[in-house]
Amino acid sequence: MGKRRRAAERNRSGRPLVIGGLIAVVAVGGAVGAYSLYGSGAAAEERASGARHRAVKTGPLSATEVRTTATAFLTAWQQGKVTGAAAATDDSAAARTVLTGYTKDAHITDVTLTRGKGAGASVPFSVKATVSYKGRSKPLTYESKLTVVRRAKDGVPLVKWQPSVVHPDLGPGDRLVTGEAGTPPIKALDRDGGELTTATYPSLGTVLDGLREKYGKKAGGKAGIELRVVRKAAKGTGKDKAPDKTLVTLSEGTPGTLKTTLSPTLQAKAEQQVTTKERASVVVMRPSTGEILAFANSSHGFNTALQGSLAPGSTMKIVTSTLLFEKNLASADKTHPCPKYVTYGGWKFQNDDKFEIKGGTFKASFARSCNTAFISQAKKLKDGDLTAVAQQIYGLSRNNWSIGVPSFDGAVPVQSAAQMAASLIGQGGVRMNPLNMASVVSTAKTGVFHQPYLVSPSLDDRALAKATRTMSSSTQAQLKEVLQYTAAAGTAAQAMAGLGPDYGAKTGSAEVDNQKEPNGWFTAWKGDLASAGVVQAGGHGGDSAGPIVAALLRAGS
Repeated sequence: MGKRRRAAERNRSGRPLVIGGLIAVVAVGGAVGAYSLYGSGAAAEERASGARHRAVKTGPLSATEVRTTATAFLTAWQQGKVTGAAAATDDSAAARTVLTGYTKDAHITDVTLTRGKGAGASVPFSVKATVSYKGRSKPLTYESKLTVVRRAKDGVPLVKWQPSVVHPDLGPGDRLVTGEAGTPPIKALDRDGGELTTATYPSLGTVLDGLREKYGKKAGGKAGIELRVVRKAAKGTGKDKAPDKTLVTLSEGTPGTLKTTLSPTLQAKAEQQVTTKERASVVVMRPSTGEILAFANSSHGFNTALQGSLAPGSTMKIVTSTLLFEKNLASADKTHPCPKYVTYGGWKFQNDDKFEIKGGTFKASFARSCNTAFISQAKKLKDGDLTAVAQQIYGLSRNNWSIGVPSFDGAVPVQSAAQMAASLIGQGGVRMNPLNMASVVSTAKTGVFHQPYLVSPSLDDRALAKATRTMSSSTQAQLKEVLQYTAAAGTAAQAMAGLGPDYGAKTGSAEVDNQKEPNGWFTAWKGDLASAGVVQAGGHGGDSAGPIVAALLRAGS
């Protein structure tokens, strides 16, 4: 065998130079160059040098390790070398599936990946590509990011695999697919016949996707050709899966027309109001019918207003009061204990700023949101009592609402000991969203649960959820009394000023682990309008969510 050329020489074709069997990475202005690896990912360099028995490297990743690992992955992906790109991750099988589908199912070609400036182990990058299908092509551009981690068994740096690396809208089990859309597009209308678009109403993005998913075929449209995210089916949950999402439209379909219950005036107001806070969500509905008139979120990704799952804090005391009134453990105008502290199940509960009300009525405790007034009754309750009232009277926690798009119907699990006591004040395992709490105050106002809905059930003959029983007239009268008093003279008075006399409200704050400020809640009715809102990390509900809810009640009056 003749003499071998020095590995460091570069041939005249300008291809990357070869060092010890490795093709060196070339980066120009952050754009990814080319590479080749022995075997699996960044481990190749160690194997090439024969360091088989080297001690496992631990500790933080160096900037060089992060940069080299990221570039190796991005280069292989850009060149269509799926096996090499997958080998540079910590889950090569899962990565290979998604990356194969990127070309085969999504028909994405001419991929250019440009690495941005990273921070620590996180590396952002931009994607420019082309989507082509049956003679139709369109450009595709988006931003994504990856994270480099050290593999525990040998210390090798690898890309932490998750589908969102390939596209930020991909979740576990989701797929990118280009072809004839599974469902035709829709033209969604408000209750007055105006078109609903995300350009006018930014919060509607996921809901418009959900309406198309559920009603596209029923609305009479014709499908077009699209690149879309096809969501993983939500097996065994009893709920609709999250809606597919269109990323690129190669040819327009013919949309069908779908009317919703949304009020253009209130929807516009809701969109404006949530922008006043960083993480706010709100819902407006009609208590007498259940029609959803508006909803909005500061963030336009996950739909917290309809699908959130958060501890509702003291707004849950509406449901707990219903339980106490039914069991004759409280009466609006009778004396009720509100001490500084109450111990139950080994936990010591207290009121905000450790206040107490001596000789006060239950109405006074409700209006000031006295925690111990409710916790003190835990010893007289069974573990499942609150769950029963929530399900039977308020229609919550049964996983059977059908509002027209995916929603979360609240959770009030049966709990025991301290967690049962905490659930009485909207903590423990209790979880709600603004839609749930708008429904709760609506039921308190009317005495009857009307399942909220966004699309009339007459469109598809679906059955709306119903409560199995109604509260007594005495219970409803007392509920309205304590809610009206709270709106007039309690913690909700400042926000509700000038909205009476047919009104009622409840404030709330819910502690969240590792969060400096609690989530602020507010739910209220005025006439035949009800609204609820939450501001995450907003502090007291009367100050944070209260002005948002009150502004919507004023706008609808």
